[in-house]
Amino acid sequence: MTELLSQARASHRSAGSAAPENRPLPPHDTTDPASEPPTVSVARSTRRRLGPGRALPFGRLIGPVLVVAAWWAASAAGFLDPRILSGPGTVVSTAADLIRSGRLQDNVLISLQRAGLGLFFGVAAGVILAVAAGLSRTGEYLLDGPLQIKRAIPSLAMLPLLILWLGIGEQMKVTVIALGVAVNMYINTYSSLTGIDSRYVELAEGLDLSRPQFIRKVVVPGSLPGFFVGLRLGVTASWLGLIVVEQINATSGIGYMMFQAQQYAQSDVIIVGLVAYGIFGFASDAAVRAVERRVLSWRRTLAG
Repeated sequence: MTELLSQARASHRSAGSAAPENRPLPPHDTTDPASEPPTVSVARSTRRRLGPGRALPFGRLIGPVLVVAAWWAASAAGFLDPRILSGPGTVVSTAADLIRSGRLQDNVLISLQRAGLGLFFGVAAGVILAVAAGLSRTGEYLLDGPLQIKRAIPSLAMLPLLILWLGIGEQMKVTVIALGVAVNMYINTYSSLTGIDSRYVELAEGLDLSRPQFIRKVVVPGSLPGFFVGLRLGVTASWLGLIVVEQINATSGIGYMMFQAQQYAQSDVIIVGLVAYGIFGFASDAAVRAVERRVLSWRRTLAG
């Protein structure tokens, strides 16, 4: 986008410098300086700050750390029944036992594989559908309506039908995750594509850009913010879908481990699984944020 504006400014400057002798001279300023009202200078140090302030390197960890500290304090004070909610010390000890036995690693790897495959297929499908609907009226008429209907139908509500079609194996689990991711990617990417300022389109037409140049200089930069919002929501949707499908006739995965612990009232194992989901969700969202800041470094936003 900035490259397009720079090209437009360069064209304007070159057009304006073709006949410098025809430029009108600026009018002579006859205003008496003494008659002008005095200007008020405001010191930079006293300027009112309206933004959120400077970002801390690990500021997003403050909230989770406070939650764990409150949990630890409530457990140590005896406010929590260990049969209902185990304390942090017990959870850490249980996690260490699960790691030593290899049970946690095996289930985590299987869960990561399912979430990764569902995220990959969902992102690819959502972006392709958004581009087809956002850059073509025909694609919009054919695709947007069914996808908006699918948006209103939760992916989990389609589980009985997907089980009937695909069985209860890995294909069904990955499909459920991919459906949730694809809808989020489509909605946000399509909204970003159709929300590009029409003045940029007119500017590209005025510069006589080709279709590939228009996509590279206008469409891609204009759609990236919505793409990353969809990607963040898609990452979260992949973990939410994973929690559900791993508790439906599964034989492995973090959700299966938690479901088995529920049968024996092992709240510490359940919390280990929840913490694992939370850590992976937080880390994946932070990774997407880091990539977004680097790719969209040309934008000046409150988050930056």
